[in-house]
Amino acid sequence: MEKSIIQNIPNRILSIDIMRGLTLFLMLFVNDLYESGVPEWLVHTKTNFDGMGLADWVFPGFLFMVGISIPFAFFSRRNKGESNQQILGHIFARTVSLLIIGVFMLNGDRLNSELSGIDNLLWSILVYIFIFFVWNRYPENPDRKKLFLGLKLFGIIGLIVMALIFRAGEPDNIKWLETSWWGILGIIGWSYFVATVVFLLAGQRIWANLVVLLFFIGLNILSQMGFLDFLKSIKPVFGVLISGNVPSIVMSGLIVGLVLKKYLSEPKRIILIVTVFAVLSLIAGFFLRNWFIISKNLGTPSWALICNGISMFVFVLLYYIIDVMKKNRWAKVFLPAGQNSLTTYLAPDLIYFMIWGLGLPILFYKQDSSELLAVGGSLVWAFTMIGFAALLSKINIRLKL
Repeated sequence: MEKSIIQNIPNRILSIDIMRGLTLFLMLFVNDLYESGVPEWLVHTKTNFDGMGLADWVFPGFLFMVGISIPFAFFSRRNKGESNQQILGHIFARTVSLLIIGVFMLNGDRLNSELSGIDNLLWSILVYIFIFFVWNRYPENPDRKKLFLGLKLFGIIGLIVMALIFRAGEPDNIKWLETSWWGILGIIGWSYFVATVVFLLAGQRIWANLVVLLFFIGLNILSQMGFLDFLKSIKPVFGVLISGNVPSIVMSGLIVGLVLKKYLSEPKRIILIVTVFAVLSLIAGFFLRNWFIISKNLGTPSWALICNGISMFVFVLLYYIIDVMKKNRWAKVFLPAGQNSLTTYLAPDLIYFMIWGLGLPILFYKQDSSELLAVGGSLVWAFTMIGFAALLSKINIRLKL
């Protein structure tokens, strides 16, 4: 009898991988949507509009899952015999990697082809290829160890060359790579760094991590009120941390991860505690709405807390269905994406660049005459891309930081 691929994975909380894969799928979906041709509730709301659409929850949903995975990743490394110093080294390496990739991705649209001597799309394609060379998880094969090391070195040299030839701005005001808001992966990198260091210091004490969560919520409030403007000189580098917004989202996930770890054999208690946290988060978010509108672009505390509440409810529902009720066959479509998140997120961009560069009429569904076609096309795109990432994984192309 055929067994579900999920049943072959022992001792895992499968809803973690599946929700991570689901949020990635939704990120691919909303990022592909042609905003003029789809319902407003699917896309990002305007900066000063009090409200949110599906696209405004998806990224914080993924950040929440970054946090929830931290305790499990930590204990996995501890079980392999790694010390705190070794784990801290891994944290630094992973953070720097995310920041580097994030900066390259962020600057692709800024490149001036005439000043750089290279087409925008070609520069971006080469950057992504070099990223895969550097951070690909190569098979454990002693006979090809030198080959794989050579590919990594080739990728590093390639990225250095891409950075050196990069030019933005105008002939009379030439600019280089900038950090700006660090890009999506850079934001993940900073928030991951903060949450993991906090966990190393606070350990499994839920109350201590809650104190840090409240600190970042308070920081978010102070930042929104302008009380932290005196730090503007360091915001280009540390703005993600100073705002308090993103770290508060990842810390919320970390606390739920600690609850899962502590009560692993008591699913009813897990469901109760996470549900209570979700309700409290929503109440706090709507309470703060009296002073701060719900706005992703502004990074308001009301938006972050409401997103956290939604993420907790979604997770606890998936946890109940998948890990408690064992209804998990339907979820296998999202599992490869959840287990290969970076590949799933980056690989579709390469396809985009090639489609645009070659002028292929594949994205014909991006129009405003038929909402059904626009939404349906993006759904097909998202399913195709998570399938593409799964295929890459089967041929040993998968990014690992």
